[in-house]
Amino acid sequence: MSGIILIIDHDIQLAQALAVYLERKKFDVHLAESAEEALEMIKILNPAIILADPNTPADENFSVLRQIKSLKPHSQLIIYSMPDVIEKNMDFFGTDAVDYIKKPVSSIELDLSLKKAKKWQTLERKVKNNSIKIKDLKNAQILLQQLFDEVPCYITVQDRNYRVTATNHLFKRDFGHEIGEFCYKIYKHRTTPCTDCPVAATFKDGKRYQTEEVVTSKSGEQYHVLTWTAPIRNEANEITQVMEMATNITQIRQLQDHLTSLGLMLGSMSHGIKGMLTALDGGIYLLETGINRQDPDRTNRAFKQVQQMVERIRKIVLDILYFTKARDLEYQKIDIKDLVGSITDIIKPAASSHNIVFNIALPKSLGPIEVDPERFQSALVNFLENAVDACSSDTAKAKHHINFDIFLKSSDQVCFRIKDNGMGMDRETREKMFTLFFSSKGSRGTGLGLFIANHVIRQHGGSIKVESEVKTGSIFEICIPINRALGTTKKTLPLIS
Repeated sequence: MSGIILIIDHDIQLAQALAVYLERKKFDVHLAESAEEALEMIKILNPAIILADPNTPADENFSVLRQIKSLKPHSQLIIYSMPDVIEKNMDFFGTDAVDYIKKPVSSIELDLSLKKAKKWQTLERKVKNNSIKIKDLKNAQILLQQLFDEVPCYITVQDRNYRVTATNHLFKRDFGHEIGEFCYKIYKHRTTPCTDCPVAATFKDGKRYQTEEVVTSKSGEQYHVLTWTAPIRNEANEITQVMEMATNITQIRQLQDHLTSLGLMLGSMSHGIKGMLTALDGGIYLLETGINRQDPDRTNRAFKQVQQMVERIRKIVLDILYFTKARDLEYQKIDIKDLVGSITDIIKPAASSHNIVFNIALPKSLGPIEVDPERFQSALVNFLENAVDACSSDTAKAKHHINFDIFLKSSDQVCFRIKDNGMGMDRETREKMFTLFFSSKGSRGTGLGLFIANHVIRQHGGSIKVESEVKTGSIFEICIPINRALGTTKKTLPLIS
């Protein structure tokens, strides 16, 4: 016997004719004139196939048929009806029915529908027989996914084009949910692949590689990460993807490198200071000979050289002291006009010597501000000196200018905006400019100036907003509270933070 078929049709004569046809095919056929009658019959029957026309004059069979299907989910439902209502039936039953055929019933269509129903029965039987294996496999998959997601390091899977195809929870939290984006764009905001890329090396020879990188999170924070790569192979042992794991070692590096970086800094600066001392000796010699010869021009040139070298040495020594020694912020109330005047006296000569126009916008209504005058002034001077350097290094423009605007952002906050039309910065430089020992000036920079300036502004409870485009210029907006910021720490903290 091929199985039990339950036919539901208010046209009982048609149902009987279908029953004769199906009985010849060795089916055990039962008839019901309505879905309500069929609902009672399935209490003792377990039909393999339900062949039903739900379209009674009152359409009363629809909801009851759906109820029967829910009670007998493994019974395959075949709907047959007049052509003009076939779409209506499809819309109501959807995938609950295995097939839909038209009246009058074609033997070919009916046979094909019965074969389809048997195939679904066989498939469901296999699924049921293998349900334990499938459940175990699913549990293993869930476990592996949990391990992948919860590993306390950043994990990405990348294809040969360095596009990210999978990430874990920690990576999503700090770098975003983007799938299909380039790794080098997510990590470093680059437009081209990184040089000496460990992922590329693993694709090339299948070996594991390790590197240490500085990456930038979606919030703009920079992390030191230690990365490892590992190949992912297919059944043919071909490398199809590479997994990259990165551990955040920022705090370890900060603690580990503080003293050693100080030694490196002093070592690297010693050559610069030695050169300045040599230039200072030369200036003193010129000064002595100028005085002895009563040569005013020689004396003036010598004095300027000595003055310049002393100022450069002073700045480096102060940076070293500030880096190595904690000190209290000595808050004072100082008139903003006086503060700007002192800064102008320092910057204007340097700007003039490079033919840079230095403009100042200072409203008369501004009053006093509560800061550590020496430290805050030094920080602003550092930003302005960088603007001078950006303009003097830019040979593409005939004229350069620096605008220094001071304004109230709110009743309790004052801002200092520095805008230049110098060289500008790319995104990678903007993100690293406040990093310890990072300098875009080569041997002319120590990598301490902006790092310390940023620390001073933060120490005052302030903020720094940076906008810059290569070959266009830069804008720095430094805003701090007019009065001593609540919650700020009085003593300067260790600068590795």
